[in-house]
Amino acid sequence: MLRYIYGHDLHRHPRLAHSMFKDRADQFRNRLGWDVQVDENGEERDSYDTHDPLYVIWENADGSHGGSMRFLPTTGPVMVNDVFGHLTGGAPVTSPLIWECTRFCLSRDAKSHVAAALMLGGGEIMSGFGIRHFVGVFDARMVRIYRAIGSSPEVLGSEGEGRDRISVGLWDFSEEARARVAARAGIAPETSRGWFECSFGGAPVREMALSA
Repeated sequence: MLRYIYGHDLHRHPRLAHSMFKDRADQFRNRLGWDVQVDENGEERDSYDTHDPLYVIWENADGSHGGSMRFLPTTGPVMVNDVFGHLTGGAPVTSPLIWECTRFCLSRDAKSHVAAALMLGGGEIMSGFGIRHFVGVFDARMVRIYRAIGSSPEVLGSEGEGRDRISVGLWDFSEEARARVAARAGIAPETSRGWFECSFGGAPVREMALSA
């Protein structure tokens, strides 16, 4: 199932959080060879994890991490402005209606539907919080994944060639895209919405997000 957890609440889900950060280390350092920081517990974290992001996490039946993404409003510190601003011509992406999505991670044992389930979760955030777009940086390997899921971004800028190509993309989430992604994930839209509402306990999430 999908869970939506703010950084300050991760301590309530120790198994899920630990396995998420370990899987991030495995994917980004071990498999992709990125220069990331891994602590003595084998967990990968960066400075953006300290800004109380919202995590969308696929929780396996045993309570462990199957996949995740991290979201932050662009009104605060975000990677696309701090690190990759040159890819958008130096103009910062800043709006309460645009959030950044980073650290798209899948565990080694993730089932084929998990990537689409995470994108569906992103769509729930967008519609539930009144967000119009997500922005994010992605590498060449993700182009095929986004296309297969049925949710490809508008490319705002790129650098590099071939497998080393890095781009900044902007996503929206129409009802047609939601239907495609839900079908790819094998999750009924009402089930997905139920998980979202359960995570927030009926709180007025739209107002919470727009005031962040």
